[in-house]
Amino acid sequence: MFATLHRKSLSLSLSLLLAGASAGTWAANATPAVDAGTAPANQTAHVTLFLKLHNEAALEDYIRQTVTPGSAHYQQFLTTSQFAQQYGATDAEIARVQSYLRSQGLSSEVLPSHLAIRTSGTLSQFGKLFQTSIHTYVSSQNGHRFHKPAISPQLPSAIADVVDVATGLSSEKVYRPHHVSTPALTALGTPNAKTNALAAKSSGGSSNPTASGVPGQYTVGDVANFYNINPLYKHGVVGKGSTVGIVTLSNFYPSDATTYWSDIGLATKPNRITQVHVDGGAAIDGGSGETSIDVEQSGGVAPYADVLVYDSPNTTAGYVDAFAQAVSDNVADSISTSWGLPEIFNFAALNVTGASNTDTSDAGDLRAFHKIFLEAAVQGQSLFAASGDSGAYDTVRDLGVGTGVGQYTAPLTVDSPASDPFITAAGGTTTPYSYAFGTGPTKSITQESVWGWDYLQNYFDTYIGPGVVNLFSSGGGGGVSVYWHKPFYQAFTDGIRRSQPNQSLVYNDPSAGPTTLLKLPSHFEGRNVPDISLNADPETGYIFVSTVDGGLLSGEGGTSFVAPQLNGITALLRQSTGHRIGLWNPQVYALQNIFGYGWFTPFKSIRAGDNWFYYGAPRYNQGVGIGALDVANLDVFLRSGF
Repeated sequence: MFATLHRKSLSLSLSLLLAGASAGTWAANATPAVDAGTAPANQTAHVTLFLKLHNEAALEDYIRQTVTPGSAHYQQFLTTSQFAQQYGATDAEIARVQSYLRSQGLSSEVLPSHLAIRTSGTLSQFGKLFQTSIHTYVSSQNGHRFHKPAISPQLPSAIADVVDVATGLSSEKVYRPHHVSTPALTALGTPNAKTNALAAKSSGGSSNPTASGVPGQYTVGDVANFYNINPLYKHGVVGKGSTVGIVTLSNFYPSDATTYWSDIGLATKPNRITQVHVDGGAAIDGGSGETSIDVEQSGGVAPYADVLVYDSPNTTAGYVDAFAQAVSDNVADSISTSWGLPEIFNFAALNVTGASNTDTSDAGDLRAFHKIFLEAAVQGQSLFAASGDSGAYDTVRDLGVGTGVGQYTAPLTVDSPASDPFITAAGGTTTPYSYAFGTGPTKSITQESVWGWDYLQNYFDTYIGPGVVNLFSSGGGGGVSVYWHKPFYQAFTDGIRRSQPNQSLVYNDPSAGPTTLLKLPSHFEGRNVPDISLNADPETGYIFVSTVDGGLLSGEGGTSFVAPQLNGITALLRQSTGHRIGLWNPQVYALQNIFGYGWFTPFKSIRAGDNWFYYGAPRYNQGVGIGALDVANLDVFLRSGF
């Protein structure tokens, strides 16, 4: 099957910045924009009102109990209606909000969870409702047109005691899919037989028949070999009775997934893909390959699980609504997403007119996602998000980096929604392989390492010439949140760090010179990401099928492969244990803190490599988190109730 594979062709200029070269494709709200005047009054928009939770502290405590062996509510997950009754808005509160919306000529739809109310109307109506004027803006960087409030919106006083945040007034944010192609001039070379044999040994010496064994052409079978999944397959654990959910911002061709599974010789449950189009659904566009990856990987790791795909338009409103729908439906046992933006793009300093450049309060979107993730956790739904592909400098893929006019600095930042403490952040590694370029010597990665392409950068600088190729800062996303505080499950974890000092996002304005847009807090005791990592380096990457991208591709990677792989692994664990797994983080951190690393534990420490700032270590590190998995061992611990 692999004889027909081809490397995806990418143009590579002398100043290539792998992700930054396409930064104009994905708009970011930190970029300068020109006010084009009042937006069309009759333009339709979807706005979701997130209601205030009741007893949020009690909710978080209950979530902890559901995943703590010996607790009174261990594995006693709630239904959607139980969540609504115990923590959602009351019927009276909802009726009051609906009545107010009707008085403004707006329709409303209440989620069964009582967490949010969706409403549709014109920009004119919403401008009046939130006491603002909604304008059209045009990005000076890439021409992206969007609308957003010209002045900070205000919640109506009549419902401000019930409503926490409204999403959808702005269409500015366009999220990025977290997958990366290997640069066209970086030859894979000949795989190193010794190191690949060591990788097979580390997975129990077993071989999956759907594996290729070829770096850059790996399949889900290779994932099974690397991370010791095969023992579950041998016992008939293939995801039966489980449902994986995908939240995505591009529609796709389901035939891509079935073709992929068929081409690698994987037997799967037939007719198992169901699509749910939220807010009118997403387009089939340049991001459709991401959705194909998510379905192929999650459904490939768990070949007999059902697959639910929630797609929505690529805006904050669409993203939030798709997640809210997936969680409120409460059909998927686990859900992954491979889209995100830098956490700092949510801060008031970059969104609220007149805000100080030190204002790191949330403009609303982080809180909206957080409420949804809390509901998912108490319902036992495991959530996974790709941690990003720009190493420790998450803004680089969106904004680039430089000191010239019209360029930005690159502060140490993390990706959202992966930075939320109630979702598992999926990071990236490089598995052992050998590589060579041109007349340069063959080099080898001899142990699984933190994924960061500075190892290739050093090679190019040495054997091609300094500065000829620029790969900064491609690698597995990781670092310290400067919004979310350190969660309870990281309190006793060796290696947890605080934010670094002197980090700022500065734009070199053509007219005003260097302008500090945001100063990040120093030594902030924040949530550390990622949590768990698997192979994500495109050089040791994967094949996948995407009609939009031309069919069968190889040399593909990014943390967008890891999030759905963890999703599929959860479906296997769901079948094996006989119950939902729930929020991974408290469980895996407790296991690592107690049992550490070793042949019998669920984790493999990643001691080599870096993501351009954070280095591998025999403990938690911000390059890979706890480390990589031994899935069979994790299954044993979960079935035993550790």
